[in-house]
Amino acid sequence: MVIKFENKGKIGGGIYTLPDIAHIFNIPYYKVSKWVKEYWDVRLANDFENQYSWTDGKARAINFHTLIELFIFMQLSDAGVKTKDILMAHQKLSLINKTKFPFATNSIIKAMSTDGKQIFFSYNGEELTLDGKLQFNLGFIKEFFKNIDFGSNDLATRLWPMGRKSSIVVDPQHHFGQPVINGTNIVPDTIFNMSLAGENNKFIALIYNISEKQVSDAIKFCKKAA
Repeated sequence: MVIKFENKGKIGGGIYTLPDIAHIFNIPYYKVSKWVKEYWDVRLANDFENQYSWTDGKARAINFHTLIELFIFMQLSDAGVKTKDILMAHQKLSLINKTKFPFATNSIIKAMSTDGKQIFFSYNGEELTLDGKLQFNLGFIKEFFKNIDFGSNDLATRLWPMGRKSSIVVDPQHHFGQPVINGTNIVPDTIFNMSLAGENNKFIALIYNISEKQVSDAIKFCKKAA
């Protein structure tokens, strides 16, 4: 069965170019390009009538839920799961649950378990097994999943790229989904550039009416992504 979906940039849906994704996840551009163009737009998009990304002929972009899926893919890949097995799981979970974003769905992520050598997805009476090269520390992996907020529709709504102790959040409802300081529309780069110009954290906090911790969080985020 083909699942139709519309995947174009819109307010509240987040708009992320390939450089944006590389910046948020602090990974090389070439990896992001391969994941989006080869994996999501070719291998996974075959199950649907639309690609996961869109382009204006120059820049290519994805929405927030695809961003979350790439985040989950990155965690599983770093844990040693083979790419083909992750993509297979995505395809099967998509069909079983009739969703194009299984890795951005709370109930599916919560259904993940491990025996230390394999990852299992048990959902609606179906079980998928992912083999990995490394021993899995599910507690460690799920710590990353805790950095995602979910809405009443079971889909991801916000991402805390540096963890919940940091005030930097990726929220499609704010600044087209670009990283901002929580509770504001201030992008970290604005704070970072003032710091580079020689302004101290206390002064920057006063100017933008934010805490010194928020200033420090913004600077740390930009340094990590540099």
